[in-house]
Amino acid sequence: MINIKNEADMVKLAQNLAKECHAGDCFALHGDLGAGKSFLARAVMRALGITDEALPSPTFAIIQEYDAAGDLKVAHMDWYRLEDALDVSNLGVDEFFTAPWVTLIEWSERAPELLPTNTTHIYIDLVAGDMNARLVKINPRG
Repeated sequence: MINIKNEADMVKLAQNLAKECHAGDCFALHGDLGAGKSFLARAVMRALGITDEALPSPTFAIIQEYDAAGDLKVAHMDWYRLEDALDVSNLGVDEFFTAPWVTLIEWSERAPELLPTNTTHIYIDLVAGDMNARLVKINPRG
């Protein structure tokens, strides 16, 4: 478990994840509403060289696409509004699970069977009594 005390700690975690990131990587971000999934995703994208200041959550668009540093592309997905794997599959998400894409997915629980085998699962838990603190668990690829 990684103890996150504040947003600066979460940004540092994102920077470390980005350093190890390669085309074809998929990250499934898990946590309750308000746990920090979108914050972590935006911090990873900034660490990958995406300069768009807004970096809106894809809650309504479902998929946001970005050009990162070098030839890398990032797909930030939010499957919250989707019902099931059929809804997710109909979006053609599997096209994003190969190079040159890095994929960050919020609410992947909607269709876990569609995730590639090399998915890194990141669990973000709120800490009772401290609105800034989080506990983060990372299950490596495969």
